[in-house]
Amino acid sequence: MEGDPTSSLPDPAAPEVLVIGRCSVDVYPLEVGVKLEDVETFGKFLGGSATNVAVAAARYGHQVTALTGVGNDPFGRFVISELERFGVDASQVVVNDRFNTPVTFCEIFPPDNFPLYFYRQPTTPDLEIGPGDLPVDLDRYRIIWLTGTGLAHEPSRSAHHAVVAAATGSTIVLDLDYRERFWADENVPRRAMGDVLPHVDVAIGNLEECRIATGETDPERAADALLDMGVRAAIVKQGPVGTLVKSRTERAFMPALPVEVVNGLGAGDAFGGAVCHGLLEGWPLHRIVEFASAAGAIATMHIECASIMPTSREVEEMLARYPEVTSALEVWSR
Repeated sequence: MEGDPTSSLPDPAAPEVLVIGRCSVDVYPLEVGVKLEDVETFGKFLGGSATNVAVAAARYGHQVTALTGVGNDPFGRFVISELERFGVDASQVVVNDRFNTPVTFCEIFPPDNFPLYFYRQPTTPDLEIGPGDLPVDLDRYRIIWLTGTGLAHEPSRSAHHAVVAAATGSTIVLDLDYRERFWADENVPRRAMGDVLPHVDVAIGNLEECRIATGETDPERAADALLDMGVRAAIVKQGPVGTLVKSRTERAFMPALPVEVVNGLGAGDAFGGAVCHGLLEGWPLHRIVEFASAAGAIATMHIECASIMPTSREVEEMLARYPEVTSALEVWSR
């Protein structure tokens, strides 16, 4: 698995992106800086890391399919209708009669405190997605997006393993997406991710997620550890510091854009959709991380997530607004 992760992308006429993972209905307070027990007004939004990424990638004009699970309930119908409204193919969404569509609440304390409260007990339809729910010909997708939380429970874990075994012609991206409450202890996700990472082309995570996956707390060592595990490109997000990306031939660091943060919860998903866009466009890694960083910065300026994912024009305008940051983008070739 050496070389540019964009080099193995199949025929561009094929369907472009398949995103597999969790969805939710985000019930977010419209009052910033207020404890959840005191909030009186809420907004209801499409959420969930995988479905947010699907919407983000679709905003760039790509053909995106979401494979997730919803309950046979009003919130499930809301998820499907919102995906379709945002231009995402929802034909692969599985409706589950046994479990409810998950709901997520948050508190908003800018610039860096956004507690999440997941209502996903005893399990959720997206974690009930199994190998039998996968599209027959996975190789027709140019990119397949997977998440670490999808490895937390069966049958979703087996579905993820089936994907990496079957989709040999696609570029596989793994969002490490670690949520502590989904796991018994740290050793379990490390083993689960370690089983999949040798088959992954691009791995993306923040410092904590990279620590869980590799045991390393230094961003350079974490990126190197991911490369040693077999990925072709490792992206280590460092919040307000910036983002590091490394492959065997390139290293780049993009400083964070100094925007006023309202809600940081959608930034990683906006970043992920932009990474998919850059891979499909065949951009070098430093250009991908520059563009994705700006997309993530835009998302932090809003309360909601999916509905505010940016267009290419908005991302380019954001980059143009901060020439002092873009000029500080560090690029090394090796």
